[in-house]
This record gives sequence, structure tokens and C-alpha cells, in this order.
Amino acid sequence: MARISSEDEAKEIIQAIRKEHWKATHNCVAYTLGNHQEIQRSQDDGEPSGTAGIPMLEVLKQRELINTLVVVTRYFGGTKLGAGGLIRAYSSAVSEAIDAIGMVKGVLQRALFVTVDYASHGKLEHFLSLHPEYYLADTQFTDTVTLQLMIDEPNVEQAIEDLNNLLNGTATFKKGETSYVELPYILPK
Repeated sequence: MARISSEDEAKEIIQAIRKEHWKATHNCVAYTLGNHQEIQRSQDDGEPSGTAGIPMLEVLKQRELINTLVVVTRYFGGTKLGAGGLIRAYSSAVSEAIDAIGMVKGVLQRALFVTVDYASHGKLEHFLSLHPEYYLADTQFTDTVTLQLMIDEPNVEQAIEDLNNLLNGTATFKKGETSYVELPYILPK
């Protein structure tokens, strides 16, 4: 599995895997590109039509993975799996790889710089230890203490209000840049 940002990049990776596993009977491929899986490609690489690439692609689609390439390399070992067996084998290989590697989701977060005096620092750190939704990215100690928090973009104003109430209006706040942060993602059961 690999992250990809273009079809050219996907083709380069596929070619490198085929070169590495040149003795393999099959190097089957599936990938999606775009924030909404606008580009979807699959290839059976000699397996019966629809028994490898499409089942692999369906796993990527079902898990809502974007900009992801998967190649399953198969060396024929003398046992014929049949169409159903091939479909199960290729889709299971992709599912198991995803489960082993794990998934992330991109969350738009904004940096929020909170400046407090040393007397309030402990109270703020205790609050943050109870609220993992406010991720502490950095702390700078000068004549005051400035904490850089990363907060989901829609929750920034509420965070300012919560922290202002906690610190009785003694903190100063400065909003920083927004960026996508990758957080671990677990599928709901």
C-alpha cells in the first residue's frame, strides 16, 4: 500500500513493484485518487476478469480511502482458487493490510496560542490533561508561558470561551494558521 498524489506516481510505484517481483504470476492493482475518489482504477493482471482488481478497489471504496494505491503480488503455488476464492483472497489481503497499517483522517485544525502567567500555567495544563480534544503542540517559557494548542477549526471560539472562563479572563489568545492534521481513525463497529 502507498499514498499517491497522481496517476503518474501510481504507475511508477506499480512498475517498481513489478520489477521487484518479476517472477510473480500476478501483481494486481487498485487505487483511488481525489478527495472524493474521483479517479478509480483497477487491474487484474492476468487473473480472470473481475476477480482481483475490482474486489481490491471495492475495499478501498468501502473504507473511504483516498489517494491510496494497493498492489497484491501473487505467486501461483499450484492450487486453483476459483473465482470466488480469488475474490475472497484479494479483498482479504487488502482488508488485512489496511487493518495492520491503520487509517488516519485529516482534520482541519487551527493553532491557538494561549499566553498565561506562571501562576495560571499549572491550572491550564491540568485542564488540558482532562481535555484531549485540545492538543498541546508546544510550550514556550519566557516572562510568561505561551502554549500552542491545535483545535478542530469549528471548535476554536468555544475553546477560547472555555479557557477564558477557566482562567478568569487573565489569558491572551492569538489565532494561528489552519492545517490538516492526521489523526488515527477507527471504523465504527
